[in-house]
Amino acid sequence: MNDPTRVEWREWGQEAFDEAAEADTPVLLSLTATWCEHCHEMDRTTYAEPRIAANLNDSFVPVRVDADRHPRVRDRYNMGGFPSTVFLAPDGSVLTGAGYLGTDGMRQVLDSVRTMWDTKGSGAGRIPRPLREDNPPAGELTADVEAAMLGQLTETYDEVAGGWGDSPKFPLPDALEFALKRDREMALRSFDAVSANLLDEYDGGFYRFASEPDWSGLHHEKLLDSNGALVRAFANAYLHTGKDEYREPAERTIEYLTTTLWNDDVDAFGNSQAPGESDAHTLDATDRAGAAEPPVDEGVFAGPNGLAIEGLCTYYAYTDDERARRYTERALETLREDLLTDGVVAHTLEGRTERKPNGDPVPLLLNQARTLSALTTVASTLEPAVLEDAMAVADATIEHLHDGASFVDGPAVGAGLLDRPLRPLDANVAIADALLELAVLTGTQQYRDLARETLEAFAGASDRFGVQIAGYATTVSRLLEGPLVITVGDEPGTDLHRAALRLADHEKVVVPAADALEAGTARAERGEFVSDRAETPDELSNRVQSILE
Repeated sequence: MNDPTRVEWREWGQEAFDEAAEADTPVLLSLTATWCEHCHEMDRTTYAEPRIAANLNDSFVPVRVDADRHPRVRDRYNMGGFPSTVFLAPDGSVLTGAGYLGTDGMRQVLDSVRTMWDTKGSGAGRIPRPLREDNPPAGELTADVEAAMLGQLTETYDEVAGGWGDSPKFPLPDALEFALKRDREMALRSFDAVSANLLDEYDGGFYRFASEPDWSGLHHEKLLDSNGALVRAFANAYLHTGKDEYREPAERTIEYLTTTLWNDDVDAFGNSQAPGESDAHTLDATDRAGAAEPPVDEGVFAGPNGLAIEGLCTYYAYTDDERARRYTERALETLREDLLTDGVVAHTLEGRTERKPNGDPVPLLLNQARTLSALTTVASTLEPAVLEDAMAVADATIEHLHDGASFVDGPAVGAGLLDRPLRPLDANVAIADALLELAVLTGTQQYRDLARETLEAFAGASDRFGVQIAGYATTVSRLLEGPLVITVGDEPGTDLHRAALRLADHEKVVVPAADALEAGTARAERGEFVSDRAETPDELSNRVQSILE
């Protein structure tokens, strides 16, 4: 997209901060995303205004950062959404920040920052709280974690419109899946609300969120990561209910991902689709067919592709859908062949991915976690041989990012505040859950121990976690109770293996091709309870039912 602004943008890097230090002037950091309509609007209006652009060019060092392509910058400087307009001292500390600013608002902020800088200089800068308090509050893991999260969901549940909270309304796939096993009625009403309000009935795929409590005020951008997670969530709702009303939204979304977002040049999923013309989404099918297609960001990012692979593979496990399998395998090959080097996952296929001086990719925690989850799902469902790559990813993550009792988001190097460690809760939960699954699939106790240690590192604050972090309670529950494990002596694809995948507990782990069992047999276990061997799907179902009861 052509840049309509008059601002002389610099790229993120030490050179920009050195320029600011030499000129004794602040840095303006503009955090944007290709799918963000307000970002484009701010470019067309605020940054295109000649006097504002001249002020920025003369009195600041303006830096433009794509949030998807620079996640460590995003996570340190995000002001709660995009665009984020952040003013920094040359050492990277934050002077002040805002979101979208119109021309009048920008003029006021520029005057305020200029006065602040002339009065206090770099002394006005502050370090964001997550970067000041390096170690999260640790605690003991108990059943209270699961109970507290269920209480949060119950308290914030919208009895009228479904979903959780007043506004904005996000789909929250982790919360949907947590509730599915613990309050099915609340979960299914929320699934219904998400599909009725956020699913694009014409093109498929889910919109990002709704701004109002009744799910109106739709934001029409579609992101790969949320759509991949929602395919998995709706597939799991179908597993529990057997109802097509939950299978069909997953199917429609897979169709969208494998057409609109599929990048055929590299055999992987593109990152996002912008909203396009705001009124196009209200047109009937005939008129919409003639409307301009909203632009797609075809950038391939490892983490979102990992989520999409996991979602499609989960759907295949329950349906034998060949499209889901085919695209799972194609995207997985790209992930393994083009993005994975000695267990370290490159952030993107684009040349601007972070790399070490020797050319190796820089490990980022969320990429490692999502890739590991994709690999364990594939190992359970399609191909156990990928466990070799899964263990390499786990070991590289531990080697490069494990620090103390938890994980940091990336190496503490880089411009601005990138040299300060950040311990993101969501990424730590993701890696803990993936390590727990890997421990079951490989029988490696070290991975389970690290999952426990990581969860314990955040447990002191678990009673304050909101519904957005429902995955923490899910993983704690799986750790404490032990997941339902179904071990199958057969390679993937036999009737017995397929039956194991379709037993109605989406938090289970299926271990195919187990050396300890003869071909044609399977058994179920949880904790210390181990069932008798089963030789038919019906026998296996009975064995599992006896454990669940």
